[in-house]
Amino acid sequence: MALLEVEDLEVRFTTRDGVVHAVNGLSFSLDAGETLGLVGESGSGKSQTALALMNLLADNGSRRGRIRFQGKDLSSLSEREMNGLRGNRMAMIFQDPMSCLNPHLTVERQMTEVLEHHQGLSRRRARRRAIEMLQAVHIPDAARRIHRYPHEFSGGMQQRVMIAMALLCRPDLLIADEPTTALDVTVQAQILALLKELQARFQMGVLLITHDLGVVAALSDRVLVLYGGRACETAPVNRLFRHPLHPYTRGLLESVPRLDTPVDRRLRAIPGSPPVFLAPPRGCPFAPRCAQMEPRCTQSPPEWKNAAPEHRVACHLELST
Repeated sequence: MALLEVEDLEVRFTTRDGVVHAVNGLSFSLDAGETLGLVGESGSGKSQTALALMNLLADNGSRRGRIRFQGKDLSSLSEREMNGLRGNRMAMIFQDPMSCLNPHLTVERQMTEVLEHHQGLSRRRARRRAIEMLQAVHIPDAARRIHRYPHEFSGGMQQRVMIAMALLCRPDLLIADEPTTALDVTVQAQILALLKELQARFQMGVLLITHDLGVVAALSDRVLVLYGGRACETAPVNRLFRHPLHPYTRGLLESVPRLDTPVDRRLRAIPGSPPVFLAPPRGCPFAPRCAQMEPRCTQSPPEWKNAAPEHRVACHLELST
């Protein structure tokens, strides 16, 4: 049984201009100890998928579809039952630690509160566990630094604190939403190595949400590419990078600088802009930006094709590997 199973997930937002269709019919699964990279441009539905899984959508948002975690249908749970899962068996690292850490509370209080609420630990035992977790994420002199406020930490250290908080209860599922955003290259490499180390230690399933293909290559076992709230390609990470099939996936990879790219070769940008859908398109959402578009691409949504074992693509075109 998969750790996480998502079937036909839809996320909608009611606005003054109409209903925004942020995620449309998304399905995927994640096993324990596995990392699935959710990839796409801003506006592709990655973060809203994560928030829907945690039942943390904005007040004007709604979700439909089936989400099963360890065999349990999350849509059937009450808010109290979801609160028992969030931060305990399911945890999330948010994009911006500065906006997620409470500036008025010390790191100690923010961490011990999680353990007191979810696991019923005393303040003393919770403090001991929190220090151990800060040491696990390689924060030096953790016993002293735990008494500091968030603004007394650097950006990289704040991100480590966020990871430590997410892992306090040793969750089975970790959702990491752009975990290295706004970090310099050196700190980014440290955070990625840290996530890999902690996943191996705790055998978590990790849903990695990012637009950075370098991060995907470093951490993921499988990749799911999103565009316009729909999945367009999925494959093991090595195969996807070597044999991308969907025109959008190829465009993403061609827009990234590589060390083995000839100096005189220019990077290719995908023309146009990501869509904001007030109504779902009849056909492929990438069609208006696709250089290979055919009339049928705008008339009906493409069906999934099996290109190779574990490699599937949703496209009308005859794609060769």
